Amino acid sequence: MRPEDLLIPTPKGLYCPPADAYIDPLRPVDRALVTHGHADHARPGNAAVMATPETIAIMAARYGEEFCASRQPAAYGARQTVGEVTVSYHPAGHVLGSAQILLEWKGFRAVVSGDYKRASDPTCPGFEVVPCDLFVTEATFGLPVFRHPDPKAEIQKLLASVALFPERAHLVGAYSLGKAQRLMLLLREAGWDGPIHLHGAMVRVTEAYRALGVDVGETIQVTATERAKLAGAIVICPPSALRELWARKFPDPVAVAASGWLRVRARARQGGVELPLVVSDHADWDELRRTILDTGAEEIWVTHGEEDALVHWCGTSGLRARPLRLVGYGDEGEGEGAHQEEPRHGPA
Repeated sequence: MRPEDLLIPTPKGLYCPPADAYIDPLRPVDRALVTHGHADHARPGNAAVMATPETIAIMAARYGEEFCASRQPAAYGARQTVGEVTVSYHPAGHVLGSAQILLEWKGFRAVVSGDYKRASDPTCPGFEVVPCDLFVTEATFGLPVFRHPDPKAEIQKLLASVALFPERAHLVGAYSLGKAQRLMLLLREAGWDGPIHLHGAMVRVTEAYRALGVDVGETIQVTATERAKLAGAIVICPPSALRELWARKFPDPVAVAASGWLRVRARARQGGVELPLVVSDHADWDELRRTILDTGAEEIWVTHGEEDALVHWCGTSGLRARPLRLVGYGDEGEGEGAHQEEPRHGPA
């Protein structure tokens, strides 16, 4: 059987004809299989949505309870029939509720990874290798320059700066979904037991995480009247807020950003980031290659990121590979600016 009999790239996203369903559709469709809650993968307006219970809760928190007409929870490992296809969801390690989707049809197994990472993350279950014939992988950091350091060491840089400059507020730019909560727990694991202050844009998703059992400790929403009093505080905010008037009201603020893109130091300089933290929720170059080999797949489709480099590596490794050229993934769509975890299709 050809892989194209099971999955077809279309302008609406990857379509599975025997299931009559789209994976992470780019436009509203009748049936959507959603890998995780980031806005570039989980859009409102679909008639029916299958996703993990956590992703469904996150979508409801972000878009309202009426984000779709009907919802079908998919617990990790549970096999369900969609059309003619057996569908199961498996941990992707990207953010809370994130999943790889396994499609089984006529003895053929295809895995659509969504976004994923292999590094440990206290906010979500770790990545699970799912053997398959076709592996559809992201390639956000699909270049050899991107090799992520230990996130715990990056957090120590932040804590060292807070200790060195107790008269200054440290403003940490991070994604509101996943990255922010991971930073909170990494700070707790590193011994930070004080409150973590949050920009208003961080509150709703953080409360959704808390309701789903992720204890991030004490958080306080920043108010306009309190900003000038937050010397020595750690404040988590959207990356775009670092460049806004909002940030200037804190005592001598230190602009911090957390992103895998900051491995390229020019990005920090361009964004006015004083303290770059290379913390990513995506697989780096080594993890991408390791995962492709671990799946045992003979056919690799590469999407949303540095597709060509990974496709070339697959070819040199004796694997069939092709770029999908799907445009529309990688930009959270929340105006969070240049230091998000987005590939080339999003803002630079």
